[in-house]
Amino acid sequence: MKTHIKMATLGLAIGLASQQALAVSNDMPEERLFGHIEQVHAFTGPMPTGVTISRSGRLFVNFPQWGDQPPFAVGEIRDGKVVAYPDQAANSSTSNDPGRGFISVQSVVADGRNHLWVLDTAAPGFQSPVPGGAKLVEIDLATNQIVRTLVFPQDVILPSTYVNDMRFDFRVGKAGVVYVTDSSISGPGGIIVMDLASGEATRRLSGDVSTSADPDFVPIVEGKALLSRSADGSATPFRVASDGIALSPDGQTLYFSPLSSRRLYSVATELLRDANVSEQELSRAVKDLGEKGASDGLAADAYGAVYAGDYEHNGIRQRLPNGEWHTLVHDPRVLWPDTLTIGTDGYLYFTANQLQRQPGFHAGRDLRQHPYSLFRVDIGAQPAPTE
Repeated sequence: MKTHIKMATLGLAIGLASQQALAVSNDMPEERLFGHIEQVHAFTGPMPTGVTISRSGRLFVNFPQWGDQPPFAVGEIRDGKVVAYPDQAANSSTSNDPGRGFISVQSVVADGRNHLWVLDTAAPGFQSPVPGGAKLVEIDLATNQIVRTLVFPQDVILPSTYVNDMRFDFRVGKAGVVYVTDSSISGPGGIIVMDLASGEATRRLSGDVSTSADPDFVPIVEGKALLSRSADGSATPFRVASDGIALSPDGQTLYFSPLSSRRLYSVATELLRDANVSEQELSRAVKDLGEKGASDGLAADAYGAVYAGDYEHNGIRQRLPNGEWHTLVHDPRVLWPDTLTIGTDGYLYFTANQLQRQPGFHAGRDLRQHPYSLFRVDIGAQPAPTE
């Protein structure tokens, strides 16, 4: 009898000790989050990539042809819904005239002059661009009409080219210039510089180390190495060249970064535009600004700060003019921050589209979950001017 009492007493003591241990373990420190993000829109259909906001506050997004079969490539968010922009006809392409109609749009940019520019890769599923299809389309936001289409010259569009993002400067040339990244997954990256008056364009830094994927880069996203994984079990590195791009408020410095890298680079735009500057001289003029984290989109504000997504850490980072980096947002809901844009309301807007959960990274299994999100965070800054 005494033995049973002792065993019961021992069991009770162990139970109490276990409860105390559980109470302690439930009070452990947790990872700290940064920034207050607001969901502006929830997408329950195809995944978006690009977003831009006009000076008057109109929001535009785009959906590339990556397998989701979006009903239109470019849309405007109106009254909580995304509608085809400028209309459904513009979002319909034909093989007979690839220069008309959107084929596969990667980004949209409101230029600060009440015009919207659409960057058409003409490369659905990262295939070779349809000849004559890679283009810039300019839309007047006052009339919602297409006013001009600039097809990229064939000598700057390689079979491997995937035009990705763009920045405008109307302070140089007769009608300004646009800088466009080539974020190829199979060929050389580069910066395409197009004169907006003539439509003439040149490739700069093509295949340079600054526009190329880092061969030693292995991104860790959601705790796992991000690799292209086939259904047969094979895996290959995820390699994407120059992607994010940002222009300083004075237009004199272009910032850019390969997607498959953690480094930020910059170069003087005057050298990019000067045909007399050789590729070797231009390469030597590129500045390696150090590590910023792995990012997709970049943006710059009117005060000289540069913003970058951080897709490995579910965040947004800010580089001050003195070169210091700060984390603005760190939140588990920021699943692959893609494109960044700054509004006159002082907010930084960005899409979070779960790119890392696509079937190509998970042996054919689609791990994405609706909704995808358009978020914003208050940065108290204005967008960089373009004129």
